[in-house]
Amino acid sequence: MSVLPVEVIDLLAPAAGEVWVDATTGTGGHARLIGERVGRLIAIDQDPTMLERARPRLTGLPVTFLHANFDQLAAALRLAGVEQIDGLLADLGFCSDQMDDAARGLSFQQDGPLDMRLDPTGGETAADLLARMDERAIADLIYRYGEERCSRRVARRIVETRQHTPLKTTGQLAELVRRCVPRDKNHWIDPATRTFQGLRIAVNDELGSLERLLAQLPRLVKPGGRVGLISFHSLEDRLVKQAFADRQIWQPLTKKPVTAGEVETRDNPRSRSAKFRAARRIANHGTDQKADS
Repeated sequence: MSVLPVEVIDLLAPAAGEVWVDATTGTGGHARLIGERVGRLIAIDQDPTMLERARPRLTGLPVTFLHANFDQLAAALRLAGVEQIDGLLADLGFCSDQMDDAARGLSFQQDGPLDMRLDPTGGETAADLLARMDERAIADLIYRYGEERCSRRVARRIVETRQHTPLKTTGQLAELVRRCVPRDKNHWIDPATRTFQGLRIAVNDELGSLERLLAQLPRLVKPGGRVGLISFHSLEDRLVKQAFADRQIWQPLTKKPVTAGEVETRDNPRSRSAKFRAARRIANHGTDQKADS
């Protein structure tokens, strides 16, 4: 289920004849809403299985599908024969289909391989990462990306455990974390949540990818074009806020992040942590700079 669908369309106002990018197509919810209103939609996702699931939903719309991480936006647009776009949306969360697939290793609620890659076609898994990193690096990773206060305790237990038992499954890791991180009193969050978030961000270089996307947008979005990003934790939202603060390039369309209302959070619990920021491209500054490919 798409997050903040009404707010996305109202603020970004995709229009007939425009060229747009859904940089995180997923199963095609937002893409459908945008594709029905524009002249062409370029649907990008780093997970090829998501693109295949989106295709039936987008049948009959002017859509070009591309398997790519959104930090490869400039290269993807070249493949599509497009120099600049009128708008872009990126939903930085991952869909329930990915979470529910135990084989992806994204969830601690069911046992599966300790993978966590959003693009299953390549790259290092979470198991590989935990097997090679030293204790200090693991602790720093979990603290920085997961904001886990007990990161050193978790890292120490990981290193102790792997000396005799390789960490290969989400169940192993979740139980290890639960044994050394106390559950918050009167709180519903599982103790493994922050560690899993930190590892997933590291495995997929999520913050680095977001920084690279944001750096390309001034060159690739036409003056007057609109950009919207939906984030799900403060680390992402901070990067988006900082990028849109450059008033030589962006006119913010949201004074503060837009969040879901009571009805949506009831019907779609995933939307509880969503924060949507949007901005309009207002100047030609940066168009002569070479974007990352």
